[in-house]
Amino acid sequence: MTKSSVSLMVFVILLLNAGGNANGATWCVAKPSASERVLQLNIEYACNMLPSCKMIQSGGACFYPDTPMNHASAIMNHYYATNGRNLWNCNFSDSALIAVTDPSYGSCNYV
Repeated sequence: MTKSSVSLMVFVILLLNAGGNANGATWCVAKPSASERVLQLNIEYACNMLPSCKMIQSGGACFYPDTPMNHASAIMNHYYATNGRNLWNCNFSDSALIAVTDPSYGSCNYV
């Protein structure tokens, strides 16, 4: 186990123990420090692994705001949820983090 993965696990445990939400739900979102290039690679990877990326395409529920950060967060979370919400499904080469507050907005529902 690498130092960064241990740090992430400790961070998540601390967040969950600090209150989080009533049902223990978690979401996977892009780190604010991730570069646009890394976010684009994450989008491409997740879209290749998922049956559909319509949610972040024009007309999709999560298309707006039309930014790499929002698109990456939505599709990375979709990948994370589809694959069992395991910590390792929200690594994306250390460019993602686990959120304990629902990042859904408007018609864009993070499941």
